[in-house]
Amino acid sequence: MSNAAAPESGLRDAPAAAAAPAGRPRVIAVANQKGGVGKTTTAINLGTALAAAGRPVLLLDLDPQGNASTGLGVPQTAREPGSYELLQGTPLAAATQETAVPGLSIVPASADLAAAEVELPGSDRPQHCLKEVLAPALARGGALGGNRGYVLIDCPPTLGMLTINALVAADAVLVPVECEFLALDGLINFLGTVERVRAAFNPALRVPGVVLTKFDQRINLSAQVRDDVRAHLGDAVYDTVIPRNVRVAEAPSYGVPVLLHDFRCPGAQAYAHLAGELLRRERQMRESAA
Repeated sequence: MSNAAAPESGLRDAPAAAAAPAGRPRVIAVANQKGGVGKTTTAINLGTALAAAGRPVLLLDLDPQGNASTGLGVPQTAREPGSYELLQGTPLAAATQETAVPGLSIVPASADLAAAEVELPGSDRPQHCLKEVLAPALARGGALGGNRGYVLIDCPPTLGMLTINALVAADAVLVPVECEFLALDGLINFLGTVERVRAAFNPALRVPGVVLTKFDQRINLSAQVRDDVRAHLGDAVYDTVIPRNVRVAEAPSYGVPVLLHDFRCPGAQAYAHLAGELLRRERQMRESAA
Protein backbone atom coordinates (compact mmCIF):
# COMPACT_ATOMS: atom_id res chain seq x y z
CA MET A 1 0.00 0.00 0.00
CA SER A 2 2.87 2.37 0.65
CA ASN A 3 6.51 2.71 -0.24
CA ALA A 4 7.30 4.71 2.89
CA ALA A 5 10.37 3.62 4.78
CA ALA A 6 10.58 3.49 8.55
CA PRO A 7 12.78 6.26 9.99
CA GLU A 8 15.92 5.12 11.70
CA SER A 9 14.72 6.01 15.19
CA GLY A 10 15.13 2.69 16.95
CA LEU A 11 11.55 1.62 16.30
CA ARG A 12 12.23 -1.99 15.45
CA ASP A 13 14.18 -2.50 18.66
CA ALA A 14 11.79 -0.39 20.72
CA PRO A 15 11.40 -3.00 23.50
CA ALA A 16 15.05 -2.35 24.37
CA ALA A 17 14.35 1.32 25.03
CA ALA A 18 15.42 2.71 28.36
CA ALA A 19 12.99 2.66 31.25
CA ALA A 20 12.09 5.69 33.31
CA PRO A 21 14.59 6.57 36.02
CA ALA A 22 14.13 4.48 39.14
CA GLY A 23 11.84 5.92 41.76
CA ARG A 24 9.37 7.75 39.54
CA PRO A 25 6.47 6.95 37.19
CA ARG A 26 6.93 6.37 33.50
CA VAL A 27 5.76 9.32 31.40
CA ILE A 28 4.12 8.34 28.10
CA ALA A 29 2.81 10.82 25.54
CA VAL A 30 -0.11 9.45 23.52
CA ALA A 31 0.29 11.33 20.28
CA ASN A 32 -0.28 11.45 16.55
CA GLN A 33 -0.35 14.48 14.28
CA LYS A 34 -3.61 13.26 12.74
CA GLY A 35 -6.97 13.64 14.44
CA GLY A 36 -9.62 10.94 14.73
CA VAL A 37 -7.19 8.05 15.25
CA GLY A 38 -8.42 7.09 18.72
CA LYS A 39 -5.72 8.95 20.61
CA THR A 40 -7.90 10.27 23.43
CA THR A 41 -9.89 7.03 23.59
CA THR A 42 -6.63 5.12 23.94
CA ALA A 43 -5.33 7.45 26.65
CA ILE A 44 -8.54 7.15 28.70
CA ASN A 45 -9.01 3.40 28.40
CA LEU A 46 -5.37 2.40 28.61
CA GLY A 47 -5.13 4.52 31.75
CA THR A 48 -8.23 2.84 33.16
CA ALA A 49 -6.89 -0.63 32.42
CA LEU A 50 -3.48 0.16 33.95
CA ALA A 51 -5.19 1.50 37.07
CA ALA A 52 -7.27 -1.68 37.27
CA ALA A 53 -4.00 -3.61 37.13
CA GLY A 54 -2.83 -1.79 40.26
CA ARG A 55 -0.67 0.89 38.62
CA PRO A 56 -1.48 4.47 39.70
CA VAL A 57 -2.17 6.59 36.63
CA LEU A 58 -2.28 10.35 36.12
CA LEU A 59 -3.86 11.42 32.84
CA LEU A 60 -2.70 14.88 31.76
CA ASP A 61 -5.18 16.37 29.28
CA LEU A 62 -3.02 18.58 27.06
CA ASP A 63 -5.60 19.06 24.30
CA PRO A 64 -7.52 22.39 24.40
CA GLN A 65 -10.60 20.50 23.19
CA GLY A 66 -10.64 18.76 26.57
CA ASN A 67 -12.01 15.50 25.21
CA ALA A 68 -10.18 13.37 27.76
CA SER A 69 -11.69 15.48 30.53
CA THR A 70 -15.15 15.04 29.01
CA GLY A 71 -14.60 11.32 28.60
CA LEU A 72 -13.82 11.01 32.30
CA GLY A 73 -16.84 13.01 33.38
CA VAL A 74 -15.16 16.29 34.36
CA PRO A 75 -17.69 19.13 33.79
CA GLN A 76 -16.61 22.31 32.06
CA THR A 77 -17.14 24.24 35.28
CA ALA A 78 -14.64 22.07 37.19
CA ARG A 79 -11.58 22.30 34.92
CA GLU A 80 -9.68 25.08 36.66
CA PRO A 81 -7.02 24.80 37.78
CA GLY A 82 -6.01 22.42 35.03
CA SER A 83 -3.30 21.90 32.47
CA TYR A 84 -3.20 25.57 31.45
CA GLU A 85 -2.68 26.66 35.04
CA LEU A 86 -0.10 23.88 35.44
CA LEU A 87 1.94 25.41 32.62
CA GLN A 88 1.61 28.77 34.36
CA GLY A 89 3.25 27.37 37.51
CA THR A 90 0.36 25.93 39.53
CA PRO A 91 1.64 22.88 41.49
CA LEU A 92 0.65 19.55 39.98
CA ALA A 93 -1.20 18.46 43.12
CA ALA A 94 -3.42 21.55 42.97
CA ALA A 95 -4.34 20.93 39.31
CA THR A 96 -5.11 17.23 39.78
CA GLN A 97 -8.47 15.72 40.61
CA GLU A 98 -9.71 12.19 41.14
CA THR A 99 -12.00 10.43 38.66
CA ALA A 100 -14.66 7.75 39.02
CA VAL A 101 -11.95 5.18 38.23
CA PRO A 102 -10.05 4.10 41.36
CA GLY A 103 -6.35 4.81 40.89
CA LEU A 104 -6.87 7.14 37.92
CA SER A 105 -6.57 10.91 38.40
CA ILE A 106 -6.62 13.68 35.82
CA VAL A 107 -5.30 17.16 35.16
CA PRO A 108 -8.23 18.48 33.10
CA ALA A 109 -8.10 20.87 30.15
CA SER A 110 -10.20 23.94 29.44
CA ALA A 111 -10.39 26.14 26.36
CA ASP A 112 -7.86 28.46 28.03
CA LEU A 113 -5.17 25.93 27.12
CA ALA A 114 -5.31 27.16 23.52
CA ALA A 115 -3.59 30.34 24.69
CA ALA A 116 -0.53 28.32 25.63
CA GLU A 117 0.31 27.79 21.96
CA VAL A 118 0.85 31.56 21.73
CA GLU A 119 2.39 32.08 25.16
CA LEU A 120 4.88 29.20 25.32
CA PRO A 121 7.20 30.54 22.58
CA GLY A 122 7.85 33.59 24.79
CA SER A 123 9.30 31.43 27.57
CA ASP A 124 13.04 31.08 28.19
CA ARG A 125 13.02 27.41 27.16
CA PRO A 126 9.68 27.03 25.38
CA GLN A 127 10.05 23.33 24.58
CA HIS A 128 10.83 22.40 28.20
CA CYS A 129 8.02 24.17 30.08
CA LEU A 130 5.97 21.06 30.80
CA LYS A 131 9.03 19.02 31.74
CA GLU A 132 10.12 21.67 34.21
CA VAL A 133 6.73 21.98 35.93
CA LEU A 134 6.43 18.18 36.21
CA ALA A 135 9.95 17.67 37.53
CA PRO A 136 9.29 18.48 41.22
CA ALA A 137 6.33 16.11 41.36
CA LEU A 138 8.16 13.32 39.53
CA ALA A 139 11.31 13.53 41.65
CA ARG A 140 11.78 11.07 44.48
CA GLY A 141 9.77 12.41 47.38
CA GLY A 142 7.53 14.47 45.09
CA ALA A 143 3.79 14.04 44.61
CA LEU A 144 4.31 11.19 42.13
CA GLY A 145 7.81 10.08 43.06
CA GLY A 146 8.44 6.61 44.38
CA ASN A 147 5.51 4.81 42.71
CA ARG A 148 5.59 2.51 39.71
CA GLY A 149 2.69 4.14 37.97
CA TYR A 150 2.24 6.08 34.77
CA VAL A 151 1.67 9.62 33.59
CA LEU A 152 -0.21 9.53 30.28
CA ILE A 153 -0.24 12.78 28.31
CA ASP A 154 -3.13 13.12 25.87
CA CYS A 155 -1.75 15.38 23.14
CA PRO A 156 -3.65 17.58 20.66
CA PRO A 157 -3.86 16.38 17.03
CA THR A 158 -1.30 18.96 15.89
CA LEU A 159 2.47 19.41 16.01
CA GLY A 160 2.35 22.69 17.90
CA MET A 161 4.12 23.74 21.08
CA LEU A 162 1.85 21.67 23.34
CA THR A 163 2.72 18.43 21.54
CA ILE A 164 6.42 19.34 21.44
CA ASN A 165 6.33 20.00 25.20
CA ALA A 166 4.72 16.61 25.77
CA LEU A 167 7.40 14.84 23.70
CA VAL A 168 10.19 16.65 25.55
CA ALA A 169 8.68 15.77 28.95
CA ALA A 170 8.00 12.11 28.08
CA ASP A 171 10.07 8.97 28.42
CA ALA A 172 8.18 7.45 25.51
CA VAL A 173 5.51 8.16 22.92
CA LEU A 174 2.70 5.72 22.16
CA VAL A 175 1.24 6.23 18.68
CA PRO A 176 -2.34 5.20 17.87
CA VAL A 177 -2.87 4.62 14.14
CA GLU A 178 -6.28 4.21 12.53
CA CYS A 179 -6.61 1.36 10.04
CA GLU A 180 -7.37 3.54 7.04
CA PHE A 181 -5.85 4.52 3.68
CA LEU A 182 -2.49 6.36 3.86
CA ALA A 183 -2.19 5.60 7.59
CA LEU A 184 1.40 4.45 7.18
CA ASP A 185 2.46 7.60 5.32
CA GLY A 186 1.13 9.80 8.11
CA LEU A 187 2.74 7.56 10.71
CA ILE A 188 6.15 7.75 9.07
CA ASN A 189 5.91 11.55 8.92
CA PHE A 190 5.03 11.72 12.61
CA LEU A 191 7.85 9.37 13.57
CA GLY A 192 10.22 11.66 11.69
CA THR A 193 9.05 14.52 13.90
CA VAL A 194 9.58 12.38 17.01
CA GLU A 195 13.11 11.66 15.84
CA ARG A 196 13.83 15.37 15.38
CA VAL A 197 12.53 16.15 18.87
CA ARG A 198 14.63 13.33 20.27
CA ALA A 199 17.76 14.60 18.55
CA ALA A 200 17.24 18.24 19.53
CA PHE A 201 15.63 18.19 22.98
CA ASN A 202 15.10 14.73 24.51
CA PRO A 203 17.72 12.07 23.70
CA ALA A 204 15.98 9.57 26.02
CA LEU A 205 12.68 9.67 24.10
CA ARG A 206 11.67 6.35 22.57
CA VAL A 207 8.67 4.91 20.73
CA PRO A 208 7.74 1.74 22.64
CA GLY A 209 4.93 0.86 20.31
CA VAL A 210 2.33 1.66 17.67
CA VAL A 211 -1.31 0.74 18.39
CA LEU A 212 -3.64 -0.07 15.53
CA THR A 213 -7.14 1.31 16.19
CA LYS A 214 -10.62 1.24 14.62
CA PHE A 215 -9.93 -2.11 12.99
CA ASP A 216 -12.95 -3.42 11.07
CA GLN A 217 -12.63 -7.09 10.21
CA ARG A 218 -15.40 -6.74 7.60
CA ILE A 219 -13.28 -4.39 5.47
CA ASN A 220 -10.28 -5.64 3.50
CA LEU A 221 -8.58 -2.25 3.82
CA SER A 222 -8.27 -2.65 7.60
CA ALA A 223 -6.39 -5.90 7.20
CA GLN A 224 -4.20 -4.42 4.46
CA VAL A 225 -3.25 -1.44 6.65
CA ARG A 226 -2.53 -3.74 9.60
CA ASP A 227 -0.27 -5.94 7.48
CA ASP A 228 1.44 -2.96 5.84
CA VAL A 229 2.26 -1.25 9.15
CA ARG A 230 3.56 -4.50 10.65
CA ALA A 231 5.66 -5.23 7.57
CA HIS A 232 7.38 -1.85 7.91
CA LEU A 233 7.70 -1.61 11.70
CA GLY A 234 7.82 -5.22 12.87
CA ASP A 235 7.69 -5.80 16.61
CA ALA A 236 7.19 -2.09 17.30
CA VAL A 237 3.51 -2.67 16.46
CA TYR A 238 1.53 -4.03 19.40
CA ASP A 239 -0.09 -7.43 18.90
CA THR A 240 -3.31 -6.05 20.38
CA VAL A 241 -5.55 -4.38 17.81
CA ILE A 242 -8.40 -2.11 18.92
CA PRO A 243 -11.59 -2.91 16.97
CA ARG A 244 -14.13 -0.42 15.71
CA ASN A 245 -16.85 -0.75 18.33
CA VAL A 246 -20.01 1.26 18.98
CA ARG A 247 -19.64 0.90 22.75
CA VAL A 248 -16.23 2.57 22.59
CA ALA A 249 -17.69 5.44 20.56
CA GLU A 250 -20.65 6.06 22.88
CA ALA A 251 -18.83 5.78 26.23
CA PRO A 252 -17.59 9.43 26.29
CA SER A 253 -21.19 10.68 26.13
CA TYR A 254 -21.69 8.97 29.49
CA GLY A 255 -18.50 10.47 30.94
CA VAL A 256 -16.92 7.09 31.66
CA PRO A 257 -14.29 4.85 30.02
CA VAL A 258 -15.64 1.98 27.94
CA LEU A 259 -14.24 -0.42 30.54
CA LEU A 260 -16.83 0.96 32.97
CA HIS A 261 -19.53 1.47 30.34
CA ASP A 262 -19.48 -2.12 29.05
CA PHE A 263 -16.52 -4.20 30.20
CA ARG A 264 -17.55 -7.22 28.13
CA CYS A 265 -17.64 -5.45 24.76
CA PRO A 266 -14.81 -6.16 22.28
CA GLY A 267 -13.37 -2.64 22.58
CA ALA A 268 -13.10 -2.80 26.36
CA GLN A 269 -11.52 -6.24 26.23
CA ALA A 270 -9.01 -5.02 23.65
CA TYR A 271 -7.87 -2.14 25.89
CA ALA A 272 -7.51 -4.53 28.83
CA HIS A 273 -5.29 -6.72 26.66
CA LEU A 274 -3.31 -3.67 25.48
CA ALA A 275 -2.52 -2.72 29.07
CA GLY A 276 -1.36 -6.25 29.78
CA GLU A 277 0.84 -6.24 26.67
CA LEU A 278 2.34 -2.86 27.59
CA LEU A 279 3.21 -4.10 31.08
CA ARG A 280 4.75 -7.29 29.68
CA ARG A 281 6.85 -5.37 27.17
CA GLU A 282 8.12 -2.99 29.81
CA ARG A 283 8.96 -5.84 32.17
CA GLN A 284 10.97 -7.45 29.37
CA MET A 285 12.63 -4.09 28.71
CA ARG A 286 13.72 -3.78 32.36
CA GLU A 287 15.00 -7.36 32.39
CA SER A 288 16.97 -6.77 29.21
CA ALA A 289 18.49 -3.62 30.66
CA ALA A 290 19.45 -5.49 33.83
